[in-house]
Amino acid sequence: MELINTNNESSNHLYGYDDFFLYLVNLYNNKKLPNKIIFSGPKGIGKCTFAYHLINYIFSKNEDLKYNLNNFIINKSNKSYNLVINNTHPNFFLIDLLNDNKVIEISQIREMINYANKSSFNNKEKIILINNAEYLNLSSSNALLKIVEEPNNNIIFLLICDSSKKIIDTLKSRCLKFNFNLSFNECINITNKIIQKDISELINKDLIYHYSTVGDLINIVNFSASSKFNISNITLKDFLINIIDEKYYKSDMYIKNNIFKYIELYLFKLIDPSKSQKQISLLYENFVNKIYYLKKFNLDEESFFIEFKAKVLNG
Repeated sequence: MELINTNNESSNHLYGYDDFFLYLVNLYNNKKLPNKIIFSGPKGIGKCTFAYHLINYIFSKNEDLKYNLNNFIINKSNKSYNLVINNTHPNFFLIDLLNDNKVIEISQIREMINYANKSSFNNKEKIILINNAEYLNLSSSNALLKIVEEPNNNIIFLLICDSSKKIIDTLKSRCLKFNFNLSFNECINITNKIIQKDISELINKDLIYHYSTVGDLINIVNFSASSKFNISNITLKDFLINIIDEKYYKSDMYIKNNIFKYIELYLFKLIDPSKSQKQISLLYENFVNKIYYLKKFNLDEESFFIEFKAKVLNG
């Protein structure tokens, strides 16, 4: 199995949001596009790709090799596209998590404010993209709120956030929020188009879980390729045993970020209506609560996995 490079043609082609994209394009062309927008949805649902397509449409409108609105494709030879992906476009500013930081720092917001207060190139729109906006801490959120409340008319703020996490209400109330969702079948069909293969031949159906996103499916295929771990014919239980035994939750970023989601799914699948409520509570709520406290207080994960494997997987 080969690694799937999501930085190639897949990100240059927009899948699954044609009507919504045309709606925002129409607002922009009629000078009605809101200048403070939140794109909210599960990780891997396509929010960031959508934002970069909208940015390219706006920047490339009067350029050579402009955005292909008929087929929803960014031309990789377009000047603005290359400036944006290299973070050198004079009218584009990106804020995201830096390195291994756990929050977006207030210094990043201050740098953006200085940028926002300067004149734009050719008097065109400036676009400020804040990815992973759920990682704005209180200080950076409050600093951002000040400029969002009274922005320059020539600035468009696009915030991308994970719908499973929160941003402060005062910031959310200043923006127009759009929710991104895809059905399970849409996720499967889009993934098949991107990888140009049938995902069901690469991943056992036991691992294609009900809240998958396109990003999830591609990442797990890439995990299988990089780890040489065949997941085409393996149960969720055996998958969990392997990633715990091999400690992939330490070495692989996708597994590190998603292992608890797989564990919660496995616990949910174990619930048997014929068992007493007490048994269900002890099994499910006990471990889900432990996951919550692990995340909240950044507690030791290894002891949790040892206990989970002994009491649940091998129990």
